[in-house]
Amino acid sequence: MKLWHRVALSAGLLAVLLVVLPWHELRTAFSSLSASLWLGVLGGFVLGHAIGVFKWRFAVNAGRGGLGALDGAKCYAAGLFANLCLPSIVGGDVLRAALAAKATRRPEAAVWGGVVDRLSDVVALGLLVAAGALTARTALPGLWAQLLGLAGVIGVLVAVIALPLALRRPLAKWPKRIRRHVARSLVAIRRISRRPGTAVTILALSLTIQGGFVLLNAALGAGVGIRVPLAVWFLVWPLAKVVSLLPISLGGLAVREATLAALLVPFGVRPSVGVAASLVWQSVLIAGGLLGGLLWLVLRRSGSEGGVSDSVWRSAKVSSHG
Repeated sequence: MKLWHRVALSAGLLAVLLVVLPWHELRTAFSSLSASLWLGVLGGFVLGHAIGVFKWRFAVNAGRGGLGALDGAKCYAAGLFANLCLPSIVGGDVLRAALAAKATRRPEAAVWGGVVDRLSDVVALGLLVAAGALTARTALPGLWAQLLGLAGVIGVLVAVIALPLALRRPLAKWPKRIRRHVARSLVAIRRISRRPGTAVTILALSLTIQGGFVLLNAALGAGVGIRVPLAVWFLVWPLAKVVSLLPISLGGLAVREATLAALLVPFGVRPSVGVAASLVWQSVLIAGGLLGGLLWLVLRRSGSEGGVSDSVWRSAKVSSHG
């Protein structure tokens, strides 16, 4: 989808949510959240991305990138800030990889590390969804619990069948529009499969980060009045995040809110409260991105290397536009 299509979808869906949902319920949910809780969640978000810096740098250096700690933090912070400026997180990934390639003069290692980093997050989200589906069934009435169990079984079967088929499918049979991205992903999967120790380490770090973000969202949900078992959050939040990664909206805005609210409805949560919880998390994302930009400025001034060139920003924008 083109940029203006994504903007229109996010703006239109957000407008519909704000018009349809009762304003008094949204105000009540927002007012019940304490500032100390929000700040604590922001601190946890920053800590999660501090681990993310280590994970991404580890993946880049596994491809013999030789990325230093200071340069790694600088590139990661710039990418985190770029998530606010570019149409999707893909743009942030591209900018981060471009800066890493400039710092290491090993563009193949920067690209490979970025692809492995993103794939590990997707796999971690899938594992969290599977675990949540298995443990959250007790929070649903009989029919819903059976449907959830059936959906979990179908999802596992589709993953088991589809992944080998995708890996063995000739590259020439993939659509030209996504062929380059598929090729990079396949190369990353094949390389990482030859290093099981590296793969386990990266996946463990991804599970730690994404699991921590689930706990942060559960805390925010409790702060706005959502009372569901913790297992439910391990099901609904990763699913909402996966949907928000689809290139159909402006960084997942409104799509994530609508998805999370819809997934929480079977557990007795009013849609307005679910949307409020997701919007509060969106405010944490914005604040975290701004902190990333501030960190990049500080590290840029303290280092000898120049800042982000116009060509790097343009390449990130082109890639995020699809």
